[in-house]
Amino acid sequence: MATKIYIVYYSTYGHVATLAEEIKRGAASVEGVETKLWQIPETLSGEALAKMSAPPRREDVPVISPAELVDADGLLFGFPTRFGMLPAQFKAFMDGTSDLWCEQRLAGKPAGIFCSTGCQGGGQETSALTAITQLAHHGMIFVPVGYTFGKGMFEMGEVKGGSPYGAGTIAGDGSRVPSQLELQQAFHQGKYFAGIAKKLKAGSSSSA
Repeated sequence: MATKIYIVYYSTYGHVATLAEEIKRGAASVEGVETKLWQIPETLSGEALAKMSAPPRREDVPVISPAELVDADGLLFGFPTRFGMLPAQFKAFMDGTSDLWCEQRLAGKPAGIFCSTGCQGGGQETSALTAITQLAHHGMIFVPVGYTFGKGMFEMGEVKGGSPYGAGTIAGDGSRVPSQLELQQAFHQGKYFAGIAKKLKAGSSSSA
């Protein structure tokens, strides 16, 4: 059976959504892997979002419920940073997974993280570090990118998001879009993660 990878994200202005698309492409490039994009529910009112000049949510990406996380063989979570941590929307979603936690339905599943920040010092690493607590309490297996992206990790000539914890982008004032290098890292994360998830599933099946 195919290895199912879910890319679950929250994106206010589209930066994280762009990374999610590229991560999906990378994961789908691995033979025997199926991928699907999901959005988490919005908690802000339409009025609040309008005041923030946030674009409409994508209609082609379904909204996921906590129970649907169980169907995935691997999960990649993406979000923008709020003061160096998870945004409230994503935290609210994870708070809604308590039933899954009680039964440890997500235990043993591989999981990864990617994010967007406003500037280079805006929390590319702290956001991932603080989000890992959500994974740990569920017993999930955190899969970082590490330095497998090679020389792209050491780029010093241009602004670049991302870290050993996962792909990332710098949004600036909102007008900056993910660079080619950031998209390449996102593709790499998807491909790398999918390969590991596939191996874990194969190992689990053979030992069953």
